[in-house]
This record gives sequence, C-alpha cells and structure tokens, in this order.
Amino acid sequence: MISIALIGSTGSIGRQVCNVVRRYPDRFCFSALVARGNRELFFEQVSEFRPRRAVLTQKGAFSGMSPAIQGVAFSEGEEKALECIEESDVVFVAASGFAGLKYSLKAIACGKRLALANKETLVSGGDLVMRQVREKGIDLVPVDSEHSALWQALHFDRRGKFEQLILTASGGPFYGKSKAELAKVTVKDTLRHPTWQMGAKITVDSATLLNKGFEVIEAKWLYDAPFEKIRTVVQPTSIVHSMVAFADGSVLAQMSYPTMEVPIQLALTYPERLPSGLQIPDFASLGEIRFLPLERKAFPCYDLALTAGAAGGGYPCALNAAGEVAVNAFLREKIGFTRIAEVIEEVLSRTERARADDYESLCEIDRRAREEAEKIIGNAV
Repeated sequence: MISIALIGSTGSIGRQVCNVVRRYPDRFCFSALVARGNRELFFEQVSEFRPRRAVLTQKGAFSGMSPAIQGVAFSEGEEKALECIEESDVVFVAASGFAGLKYSLKAIACGKRLALANKETLVSGGDLVMRQVREKGIDLVPVDSEHSALWQALHFDRRGKFEQLILTASGGPFYGKSKAELAKVTVKDTLRHPTWQMGAKITVDSATLLNKGFEVIEAKWLYDAPFEKIRTVVQPTSIVHSMVAFADGSVLAQMSYPTMEVPIQLALTYPERLPSGLQIPDFASLGEIRFLPLERKAFPCYDLALTAGAAGGGYPCALNAAGEVAVNAFLREKIGFTRIAEVIEEVLSRTERARADDYESLCEIDRRAREEAEKIIGNAV
C-alpha cells in the first residue's frame, strides 16, 4: 500500500488523483489531504478517504467548528501542511501557483518520490529544484500531460538521449484570431477551452499560450534540454500530447483522448500500466490528425516566457508572479485579455538580475514582481 500526501486535494488535478485512489484502493491510500479552501468538498474527501492528517492551509479555516472524524488529525496552516510530507511515500503536488514550490522543496528534502503537477515549481525555481533533486537522488515524476508524454516516449528516463522535444498545444479557444479580435474577448470566452477541462488560471494561461511557454521552461529543467532543441506545434484535437525525435530521424508520440487521469495515474503506477477507464482512440473515425504552426505574433506571452527562461536568474520567477497577478486581474475583469501580456512585459522590463539560488531569494523576487504588477494594473485602471 503506497501512501500519498496530496497537496491541493480540492482542485481539478487533486480531484482526479482521488479518482485514481478510488479505482485502486488496494494499492493507494492518503496519508494526508491538504487544501486551501472549498471546505465543503474537503470534508467530503476526508470523510471518504480517512487520511491520517487533514490540513486546510488558511489560518482560521476551522473557525466556528471542531471537525472530528475517527482516526483523522485535523489542523490548519502551511507549517502543518508541510509536516504531512514527512509521513508519506509519495508527495503529489497538485496545488497551483508559486505556493506549490515550498511543498516540492520539502518533499525533495525529505527524500520523497515527487509527483509534480505544479508548473511554477520548475518555472520559478528550476535551477534550485533540479540541483536538490540531483543531490538527494529523488524520483521526480512529471504529471503535466505534455511532460508525461515526453517522459513516456523516453521510456520513463528523463536522462534519455533525444534530438528534439516537440510539445503540442491545442491552440486554445482563440487560435486564428487577430490581435484586434483578441482585444475584445471576454472572461467567459476565454474559459471555454475546446478540448480540456481545467481550472480558471491554467485555462487562461492556455488561451494566452503563457502555459506553453511555461512548459518549454519546464522541459529545459526536466530533460536537461537546451531551448534550441525544444519545439512547439499546434495539434487542435489534443490527441497527440507530445513527441520525442531521435538521432536516426524517428519520432515517438504519446497519444490518447484528452484527459489528465492517464498521466496522473501513471505517475503513481509506473512502470506498470493499469486500466484507467479511458478508451483507446478510434483512429478510423478520427480521420486526419493535423499539426499547425504556433501563432507567436498574436500571442506574445509565449515569447515572453522563452525570453525570461533564456535570461535565467530571477526572470522566470518574475514572469510567473506577474502572470499570476495579471490573470487574476483579468478574471476579475479589471484588465482586458491582451493586457495580460503587456503587464508581464512591463514587469520583466523593471526586473533586475538577481540571485535565485535559494528559496528566500525566489520569495523576494516573487514579492517584488507582484508589487510591480499590482502598481501597473492599478495605474491603468
């Protein structure tokens, strides 16, 4: 029985991790469930799975109540959440945002197998994280569908040799639209993704292609890949999740209908593959599988991410912080869709090269970038 500390249990990824544990209760259990909010769903999960520890990270989360479930220790606050990691076999970081980085670093420090679904861990702290992964010799398993696809094509070996890593993008809801058209899109339009069901933040990042830029940065760190060996193409039906090209000219692709449950389950069961309930694609009915070029001029967030990634240091951390603030402002209808890229670009232009080799330095870069983004957005309102 493998015990899992699930960080971010009530989010989209966390709920699907719960599905895997439901599917294989003889193999997996939760040592801890950790969430930030959504108290109602959290208590449903705790009642069903009976983890040893249940933590809501917000202070005062249990105000006015005294939760009691036999065998479950309830607590609140990030420090208590971090303690849970010490008592697990696998740490599944499904929390979103920069906040996920501290849990990843704690899992590494404790020598735990880390199933990583938090992009910001490697975007903001890739150098620090991968250095500690190497020093500790821990098993870091990618959960993003694209990075799981690359990992599978490399036969579960992140150090495998390749010529190119080819990431695929759906193109989001706005592929083919002009900059003038993009200036008029609404939050509702943006959250209507054509092939994936995701949380609001990552859905917006997918629409701006910032998410795909993040994945390029992640690929650099996960597979020790120079940027010139990482490509991105649009595959509108999201059947091909990513591809690896090799020295002899051959290419291996990982394909399935779009779902996160395959990479989530595989992160827990590999190298064994178990039934997931997903059907094998009916290629005869699918017909052609098209690949299209990435429209970089209309979606500047992608190039901003690559520029920040190439600059290194604290720039990727500032990129992420500015993106989180700008997307939050867009979701609250404080700024328009195209303004997201403008805010990120302006924050990066104000960011100074700084040390980014420890967690405290990254926190300071993150704080400053958020302050700058808030000022920029406030001045424009």
